[in-house]
Amino acid sequence: MGETTLNCLGLKCPMPVLKTKKELQKMSSGQTLKLLVDDKGALKDIPALLNKTGDELIDMIEEGDKITFIIKKA
Repeated sequence: MGETTLNCLGLKCPMPVLKTKKELQKMSSGQTLKLLVDDKGALKDIPALLNKTGDELIDMIEEGDKITFIIKKA
């Protein structure tokens, strides 16, 4: 199972959510997605998206302005 990295740094809402949703649709069950964002709106938008898709938020790391989400495809 591979890990895919999706770089959404510099993108503002709703682009990180739309790109994440599109990327997750291409992935197989069990794969992980490393999502990089710097839009604070993603702190609530990404978990809300995963709540709808059923995918799992494994980790969320905040480093300064950068937020990294580790998501496991359901």
